[in-house]
Amino acid sequence: MILVLNPNSTQEVTDQIDRSLQSFRSTGGPEIVCDTLRTGPPGIETQAHVDGTSQRVADYFESRKALPQPSVVVMACFSDPGVHALRETLDCPVLGSAECAYFTAAARGERFGVISILARVIARHRRQVRVLGLEGRLAADLPIERSVVALSDEEATFTRMREVGRTLVDVHGADVVVMGCAGMARYRDRLEDALRVPVIDPTQAAVAMALGVLLPRARSR
Repeated sequence: MILVLNPNSTQEVTDQIDRSLQSFRSTGGPEIVCDTLRTGPPGIETQAHVDGTSQRVADYFESRKALPQPSVVVMACFSDPGVHALRETLDCPVLGSAECAYFTAAARGERFGVISILARVIARHRRQVRVLGLEGRLAADLPIERSVVALSDEEATFTRMREVGRTLVDVHGADVVVMGCAGMARYRDRLEDALRVPVIDPTQAAVAMALGVLLPRARSR
């Protein structure tokens, strides 16, 4: 079982993530279960949110020890809260959606751009890109200036994502675009059609890697 955890408390975000993963489910394949961290903030938009959520994520897994354990955990948040702590405590692979998205983008093109929700999150994104050794592959990281909760306004959000995505491609030379929030999942297909370059959804990228971990093992049995 692949457990996909949305570490904010907005159920609509989890529902959109779950829908975006439907094509990853197959008969006989690993079960993909999406859950919401009820104790999390409505959106993870600051370093304080990340720091506070990391402990809540650890508490979540402590509370479900008596339940069936996942084969892979996917953290469905572009800040990857608690990922490193969980890697020390869980007996299964733990995949951060941002980390997987960056590596997937680097495999799909020479330079990737990131569409962020808010300008204040960009410094945090850049730190992670630098830690991953991908700083030279980053074309630009630009915000749409919409909160996680505001992403549900589809017309306004998609208009801004298309504008920012076009700037990343035409002005900054990005040949791949990464959506910098798991709450953007519903916009991936339309955005890719509009920009005509690969668009990476972070949770899809992480679940694809999770399937890559589990499927070869299952087929060898």
